[in-house]
Amino acid sequence: MQGLTIHLVVCYLPQQPSHSPCVCVCVCVCVCVQEASCGYVIILTALYWCTECMPLAVTGLLPVILFPMMGIMESSEVCTQYMKDSNMLFVGGLLMATAVEHWNLHKRIALRVLLLVGVKPALLMMGFMGTTAFLSMWIGNTASTAMMLPISNAVLKQLCDTEPESEVEESPEARERRLKREAKYLKLDKGMSLSVCYAASIGGTATLTGTAPNLILKGQVDELFPGNGDIINFASWFGFSFPNMVLMLIISWLWLQFMYLGCNMKKLFGCGMNKDGDKEAYGVIKNEYKKLGSVSFAEGCILVLFVLLVLLWFTREPGFMPGWAAVLFNKDKPYVTDGTVAMLMSTLFFVIPSQLPRCGGYSEDGKPLKAPPTLLNWDVVHKKMPWNILLLVGGGFALARGSETSGLSQWLGESLAPLQSIPPVAISFLLSLLIATFTECSSNVATTTLFLPILASMAVAIKLHPLYVMLPCTICASLAFMLPVATPPNAIAFSYGNLKVMDMAKAGFVLNIIGVITINIALNTWGTAMFNLNTFPDWANVTTIPTP
Repeated sequence: MQGLTIHLVVCYLPQQPSHSPCVCVCVCVCVCVQEASCGYVIILTALYWCTECMPLAVTGLLPVILFPMMGIMESSEVCTQYMKDSNMLFVGGLLMATAVEHWNLHKRIALRVLLLVGVKPALLMMGFMGTTAFLSMWIGNTASTAMMLPISNAVLKQLCDTEPESEVEESPEARERRLKREAKYLKLDKGMSLSVCYAASIGGTATLTGTAPNLILKGQVDELFPGNGDIINFASWFGFSFPNMVLMLIISWLWLQFMYLGCNMKKLFGCGMNKDGDKEAYGVIKNEYKKLGSVSFAEGCILVLFVLLVLLWFTREPGFMPGWAAVLFNKDKPYVTDGTVAMLMSTLFFVIPSQLPRCGGYSEDGKPLKAPPTLLNWDVVHKKMPWNILLLVGGGFALARGSETSGLSQWLGESLAPLQSIPPVAISFLLSLLIATFTECSSNVATTTLFLPILASMAVAIKLHPLYVMLPCTICASLAFMLPVATPPNAIAFSYGNLKVMDMAKAGFVLNIIGVITINIALNTWGTAMFNLNTFPDWANVTTIPTP
C-alpha cells in the first residue's frame, strides 16, 4: 500500500440558460495517483451526467480524452470499449424496433388487442397496460407511449361524449349529472395516462434489449468478470425478468384501479353501463384498425423475422440443454453471441424487398419495372436510430474498464468490506431503494453506468454473488414513476395537460415501493434458483489488473 494522498478536485460546470456557471470542489482520498485520477474522471462524468450541462452522449466521451492524458489507459484500449458485443446487440434490437415502427406493425398489434379486451374501463386499462408493456419489450418505451396515449384519449372522449346524449342539459339536475360525469372521466383519463406511461417503463425490463440499462448490466458483467460463462443472455434475462414484469404490471393495474375507480366491482368493470357509449368507443378503435388496411407483404416479412429472431435468442443457450450455438459454433469458444444473431436478422431488413417481387414486366409508360425498395433503408435508420445512447453506454464501459485498470475498483471494494456483517437481503433492499430514488432525477442509463462497477467491487469484497446486487439495482433504475422529468414516457403523459405533478407523485411513490419489493422477492425466489445466488461463484473471484 502506498501513502495516503488527498486530491482537491475542481469541476467547472459551464453556464446554462437557466443557471449561472459554478465551480464544484470535491475532495478525493485515494491511495495512489492513478486511482485518484480515475476517481476524478468518474466524479466529473457523474456531475456532468446529473446536471446535464453538456449532452449526455458528449459527456460519455470524456474517458476518451481524460484516460489517455492521465496515463490510466491507452487511447486504443479506451476506444474499443465503445463498440463491444453488448453495443452490437443493442444496435440489432434497435434496427428490429425501427422496422416494426416504420411499417406500423406495432399499431396493428395494439389495436387488435384492444378490440379483443373491449372498452369497459377496468378491462380497457388492462388492455392498454398489457399492450404497451408488450410493445416496450421490443421497441422503445417512448415510441410505445407516444402511440398508445392518443388512442387512449380518443376512446375515453368517445365514452364520455356518448353516455348521456338524451339528457336535457338546461335543467339543474342534468347540469349536475354532467359535471359529475366529466369529473369521473377526468379521473379515469388521469389513471389511463399514468397506466400507459408506467406500463412502458415496466415492460422494458422484461427483455435484455427492452431498455439500455439491461444491456449495460450484461456489458459490465462481461467486462468485469470475463469468465462468467455468458450467465446473462437473452434467455436467462427473460426467465428472471418476465415473471417479475407481469407481477409488477398486475399490482400496478390494481393500484391505479383503486386510486381512480375505487373498489366497486360493478363500476370497476362497467363504468356508466351505457351500451351505446360502449359501441361508439369500440367503433373508434375499429375505425383506426380499418385505416391500416389488410396486412401487407412488408408487415408479414417483419413479423416472420421478429418471431425467428426471438426463437434464435431463446434457443441459442437455453440453459437446460445445449443450444444450437453450442452444437454448431461454440464448441471451444463463445464465437456466436446474442449480438451475432441480432445483427444477422437485422441485416436481412436491407435485403428483403418490401413488396412481392415480380419477374420482368413493364410499367404503364413502357419502362422496365424497378426493383421494389427493401424493408429498411439507411435514411430511415439514420433518422430514427438513437446514436447518442451508444456513446453513453460506451462511456460507461470505458469508466468501468478504467476503474479496474487503475485499481480504483479494488480500493472501493476493500473500503466497503465492513458491509459483510450486514445480511445480503438488507443490502439488496437498501441499494434498490437508493437506485430507485436516484433514478428519479438522473437518466436510468447514467444511473446504472455509475453504480454497477461500484456494486460489483463491493460484492467481490464481501464475497457476495455480484448479480445479487447488480441485477435488482439494474431493474430499479427503470422504476422512475414519480416525476414528469424522470423518463420520456412520464413527460409525454404529462404533456397532455390532464395530469398534475402531485398526481404522478402520489401514484408513483407507491409503485416505486411496490417495484422494489417485487424485484427483491423475485431475486430471493426464482432468481436465486436460476443464478445460484446463494454461493460466491468462481468466476467472480478475480483480481484487479496490477497498477503499472
